[in-house]
Amino acid sequence: MSRIQPKKPITVLAVLALVSAMFASLTLSAGAQTPVPISAETFTLTILHNNDGESKLLPDDDAGFPGVARFAAQMKLMQTAAGSTSNGVITLTSGDNFLASQELGVSLAREGALYDSIALSGLYDAMALGNHDFDLGPEVTARFIEGFTPSIPFLSANADFSGEPVLQALVDDGRLAASTIIETGGQKVGVIGAVTPQLPNISTPRNVVVSDVLAAVSAEAESLTEQGVNKIILVSHLQDVDEEIALVASLTDVDVVIAGGGDDLLRNDGDTCMPDDEPAGPYPTLVTNADDVEVPVITAPGGYRCIGALSVTFDGDGNIVNSSGRSVGVSLDVTPDPDVQTNVIEPLAEAVAEVDADVIGTSEVDLDGRRTMVRTTSTNQGNLHADALRATATNLAASFGIAAPDVAIQNGGGIRNDAVIPAGDITTGDTWDIAPFRNFVVVLEVPRETFHVLLEQAVDRIPGAGGQFAQVSGFTLSYDPTAAARETDRDGDCSLIGDPGSRVRDVVLDDGTVIIEDGAVVPGDPVGLATIDFLAGGGDCYPLADLEFTKMGVSYQQALADYISTDLGGKITAADYPVGGDNRIVAVTPEPEPEPEPEPTTVTVVRGDTLWGLARTHLGSGLRYTEIFELNMGRVQADGRSLTNPNLILIGWVLELPSN
Repeated sequence: MSRIQPKKPITVLAVLALVSAMFASLTLSAGAQTPVPISAETFTLTILHNNDGESKLLPDDDAGFPGVARFAAQMKLMQTAAGSTSNGVITLTSGDNFLASQELGVSLAREGALYDSIALSGLYDAMALGNHDFDLGPEVTARFIEGFTPSIPFLSANADFSGEPVLQALVDDGRLAASTIIETGGQKVGVIGAVTPQLPNISTPRNVVVSDVLAAVSAEAESLTEQGVNKIILVSHLQDVDEEIALVASLTDVDVVIAGGGDDLLRNDGDTCMPDDEPAGPYPTLVTNADDVEVPVITAPGGYRCIGALSVTFDGDGNIVNSSGRSVGVSLDVTPDPDVQTNVIEPLAEAVAEVDADVIGTSEVDLDGRRTMVRTTSTNQGNLHADALRATATNLAASFGIAAPDVAIQNGGGIRNDAVIPAGDITTGDTWDIAPFRNFVVVLEVPRETFHVLLEQAVDRIPGAGGQFAQVSGFTLSYDPTAAARETDRDGDCSLIGDPGSRVRDVVLDDGTVIIEDGAVVPGDPVGLATIDFLAGGGDCYPLADLEFTKMGVSYQQALADYISTDLGGKITAADYPVGGDNRIVAVTPEPEPEPEPEPTTVTVVRGDTLWGLARTHLGSGLRYTEIFELNMGRVQADGRSLTNPNLILIGWVLELPSN
């Protein structure tokens, strides 16, 4: 990982000149409406934004991550440039501001504000909350918000925080709200926040209650309008820009939507944000709302790689008369912000380097933790992690007075390194990259019927990639990806809303015990399951929330590190963890039913027929008469005679014709 400042930094004046030129040319961007000159009757607002920073604070030039110090420097330059070309400037982000990771783990271990809070302080007018902002529980969410100097509003209109005292205190202080009004250029701009309804199923908000997005946003927009605000922006974190696009069709009174959570790229020709990648659409993407008005929808890839810049001109009544913009890549040549470099990058890089240097073992084989793989199929890294959960629970079971588990499951969504770890040294830092969340090992007894439902849930997204896909230990699973998938209300309470699923075919424990055979549960004792508390609490719609569990007091990261260093004696072998996994999970497709033999085509001889004539009529060529002769030669007819001479056929004979 590169953590060194560029040797030839571009000057501040040079960058300022570049971004000034960029803003001057925004009206020429793709999809722009007819330009309207700035006048006393119009107001031009520049919206600068990003999303999904996800604690990618340190630079990694090789992987294309500029780091938050460069991001902060370029954002400030763009704010300055926008101020010279617009009546007002506002800077927003649409959530997932931090992510459980090695960097965040180091930050959590220190006193005071999180490094993420320090790095982002002073950049934004308001920030939305995303699902990852709740991954470590409300206390960490509150610590992140409290670390901002000066304080700014964090927004989520469809979340009720009253069940969590640390967050409700921030609501009472005005630091956590449904919406806010920001004054810029003498005008009031309303900003509303929203978070995905899937929050309870994919994160750890505990007693935060999430309601319907459309109803909450519409109510807040109505309230802002009643307060005389006629310019309204929604910053939402719905996991995929298509969700925001669908929402706009039912919305009114919202002028601009900034999406988050999908890492989606909107870009025009000539834009510098990830120019080699295929965009999902133009920047902005114009979507017609419920009043038949075009609403600009914008978003950006995460990791502090890009900054969106949208210029919007409003008439005196707050109607958009022009919008244009560009998606700008954060330059690897910009000089890092000196305050962020000194107070965040340097101490964080030093602390991470210490963790990275702590070797706990070696691997003979490349370990596959790529997101697309661990969420769709069994991999050797996924197997390693599931084995670590089972080994940890087995080692500690007696001390908790419980039986050792039969099996273990680690969801693919909890494996976060999204990379192939090459053969060689394995460090504590690697285990943090793999297992960054505050998940703890638990053991519970699962009835076989429930275990069946769990596995149907685990494979319901195939062939798509789903975080609920199971990496397993202690059993083998075969499933039919062509069969009906389980359908649950993933945006609500995970209740069954359609087909219960019929993909799981066979499940056999390592000791030979059959749990499911040919799709049917075999009656017997419950299955002892080691997993993580996120799943035991119903995360990813696993049907475990009503079952009691024993918490082992060991995080899943520590379980992985201990398993490698102690249980495996520091050696991960190719024999135990081969490339491609070891067929713990196998997709099987039933043999298709054999095609029935086609009924032979026959013809009954009538007066005047000849083999030549029949071939010409039915086969297209009289020359094919020999085929009819060879097919029927010697076959006994109803009169007891048979065809022996191609020149002699009798009335009433039934002759078979070739199928081709």
